[in-house]
Amino acid sequence: MKLGGHVLLADDHPLSREGLAMAARMALPGSAIVNASTVAEAVAATEARYHWRMILLDLQLPDARGYSGLLALQYRTPGTPIVIVTAYEDTMLIEAARALGAAGYVFKTTPLDTIAGRLRRVDAGESAFPEGTTPSPLIAAARSRIASLSAAQRDVLMALADGRSNKQIAHALDVTEATVKAHMTAIFRKMGVTNRAQALLAIQPLTGSLAA
Repeated sequence: MKLGGHVLLADDHPLSREGLAMAARMALPGSAIVNASTVAEAVAATEARYHWRMILLDLQLPDARGYSGLLALQYRTPGTPIVIVTAYEDTMLIEAARALGAAGYVFKTTPLDTIAGRLRRVDAGESAFPEGTTPSPLIAAARSRIASLSAAQRDVLMALADGRSNKQIAHALDVTEATVKAHMTAIFRKMGVTNRAQALLAIQPLTGSLAA
């Protein structure tokens, strides 16, 4: 049995965090819980030199757009299993999570002992997805378009997807506008597009707004 390690729990609802923390402690003995309520906080938390045993991620964080949170955390914690825990029970969202490399997708309405059981499966190297779904080729194609981007370039691209100007992106990422423009030039080249509109269209399956 594995022991120890840290679990990053990214959810902006205190009650949800409390319940998920209970499930995580049941499933992952000896693990320490690190809480975050935004993608930015979760990304900052990953800078700590912890052994990240697992990440539990809510899709509807205040600063998330589609699966931007998953992508940001994946690239900063390679090899760490990320489980989507959400109220959304949409087939396309489940397919997207699978295609993007999430380790599991769990509904928040699921009883805590069942969630714990699925987290144990993920901890053992298995996947935990609802039955009856298959990967989406649109999602897989969009993921392949950004596979060669650096972490900084992906940050710029996701900020661009939020509709921010170069100046706003530079301020948010604490870089110069010239650096943002340089990243965009590299992004367009690597993705095989020529402008912002084409870049955003290429990643739309990954960044589309969640259905209400």
